[in-house]
Amino acid sequence: MVKYINIANTELKASNMIMGNMRINQLSLSEAEKLIRTAMEEGINFFDHADIYGKGQCEELFSEAIQMNPAIREQMMIQSKCGIRPDLGCFDFSKEHIINSVNKILQRLRTDYLDTLLLHRPDPLMEPEEVAEAFEVLHTSGKVKYFGVSNFNPLQIELLQKALPYKLVINQLQFGIAHTPMIDSGIALNMKVDQSINRDSSIIEYCRLHDITIQAWSPFQYGFFEGVFLGDLEKFPELNKSIDKMAEKYGVTSTAIAVAWITRHPANMQVVLGTTKVQRIIDSCKGSEIQLTREEWYQIYRAAGNMVP
Repeated sequence: MVKYINIANTELKASNMIMGNMRINQLSLSEAEKLIRTAMEEGINFFDHADIYGKGQCEELFSEAIQMNPAIREQMMIQSKCGIRPDLGCFDFSKEHIINSVNKILQRLRTDYLDTLLLHRPDPLMEPEEVAEAFEVLHTSGKVKYFGVSNFNPLQIELLQKALPYKLVINQLQFGIAHTPMIDSGIALNMKVDQSINRDSSIIEYCRLHDITIQAWSPFQYGFFEGVFLGDLEKFPELNKSIDKMAEKYGVTSTAIAVAWITRHPANMQVVLGTTKVQRIIDSCKGSEIQLTREEWYQIYRAAGNMVP
């Protein structure tokens, strides 16, 4: 069973594993139901969506697969995201678009409310006061309980938060063993090496200081959806060797160790599992229970090609 965390400034007691539904539309109805049921049996109670996933098909399939009803809805926390307009090739944080997006999301998910709504990626044309108006409508109508963002840096959060009457409680960011810019520059501070370049504006420290829960997406990927590092002996031979050795020690799979490496961080992150494979869900949840030692955590970090001065 997975561990649970209290998301700060909310009443949500959430699993630190999240079932991400970006690719669920690749499955049949029965396969999708099995995947969701397995996640719930393993203790996952948090499910992540976005209006652009499968152009809405993923949300529709999810609700159909589990035959969404009030009894089922009470057993889960549902999150979705909006703000990306692939039809126009832009981001859109206008009041009209945010409200319309949520109404359509709720319709597809067959539910009256979202536990959390995230703005999917920063919109340079964002007008914080307009976003605040949209959030006010959604919250007072009972359609959204809590709000957050995805892929925002500290000052983007500050700019938006200044206008909001509600605390931003989540920031969804890419993080995993093969994608660690959130911690790299802090380790190599003040050194004249590539690793010391600050690419994230110290977002992990900012979120910890402001009680914002980080959700780590693409935990098994390297690059921007370039591939999975687990089992890739050509690109990541030392990393896989290190992970496999620890997997043998703990009696779990390499997937579990990849998860445990993330949850070992004191930021108390949630891990977004985007897999469509039942066994990977099961294996990942076993990683939620493992507490890597400090030495093991650093060993894996170094094996991924990072420097520890």
